[in-house]
Amino acid sequence: MIAYIVQRLLQSAVVMAVVALVAFSLFTYVGDPITILLGQEYSEAERARLALELGLDRPFYEQFVRFAGNAMRGDFGISLRLARPVRDVVLERLPATLELSLVAALLALAVGVPMGVYTGLKRDSWLSRVFLTVSLVGISLPTFLIGILLILVFAVLLGWLPSYGRGDTVALGWWTTGYLTKSGLRALILPAITLSLFQMTLIMRLVRSEMLEVLRTDYIRFARARGLTDRAVHFRHALRNTLVPVITIAGLQLGSIIAFAIITETVFQWPGMGLLFIQSVGAADVPVMAAYLCLVSFVFVTINLVVDLLYYAVDPRLRIDRAVAGGHE
Repeated sequence: MIAYIVQRLLQSAVVMAVVALVAFSLFTYVGDPITILLGQEYSEAERARLALELGLDRPFYEQFVRFAGNAMRGDFGISLRLARPVRDVVLERLPATLELSLVAALLALAVGVPMGVYTGLKRDSWLSRVFLTVSLVGISLPTFLIGILLILVFAVLLGWLPSYGRGDTVALGWWTTGYLTKSGLRALILPAITLSLFQMTLIMRLVRSEMLEVLRTDYIRFARARGLTDRAVHFRHALRNTLVPVITIAGLQLGSIIAFAIITETVFQWPGMGLLFIQSVGAADVPVMAAYLCLVSFVFVTINLVVDLLYYAVDPRLRIDRAVAGGHE
């Protein structure tokens, strides 16, 4: 187990090093930070002075080592657009994205898993066909179109929910939350549904396919032959084994929700990191873009590592296969 953890940690470190190199390359190949900071009119002396302050006169590898060291401390420099430390800007936007992503992930699991179980057990019922049709729509329609349609129906036509913004928030130290206000909860509904719909349908279809496969296995037939009730067979045996691959997919989808919240936040003008990234791209704000890339990659790598360890702990076949492979060596 320890050797497996060390191996996964080393792989994660290599991935983060590659991501840091890509993020650092943005400083070289995307815009000119000196021109952005000084404007079009500047002297060579001013350019040389600023290049010295930013360390741009040093060789590429020295600049990268300096960037990686600062990034490990959470220091990505100054935002070229806002003239503020990138760390402060990201921390202001981080709570909005994490709260939206958490609600979307819980919604996808709370609805997707029961729908998948039902369509797997009652695959010939009319309600299962309805669920499958809805899931096909959820997978096929692009996220921005789903968001626009929800705004049109529930905000414009019915006037039930707000169409943009985060609503009122409450400050808990540096963290700001909309969970504690009525307008914050109302503003969360439409973007959370929009962000969760694709993940929800994906989880539903995965649970359904795994449920159908597990129900055809020999140990399920043996459980029925022992006289166990359908409830015990379906939920104590079949569902438990079905959830093993679902753990992996659900964990990775949580990272996807955070990373791909960009579209949802743009449609609903949700003041999170995704909207900040879009605004930074338009202004060529490379420090913020690099910080976003590193942060999202770190979330992906961390979630992937945790999921792999959980999968290794839950599924004894992996431990047996690894032990057998080690014995052959």
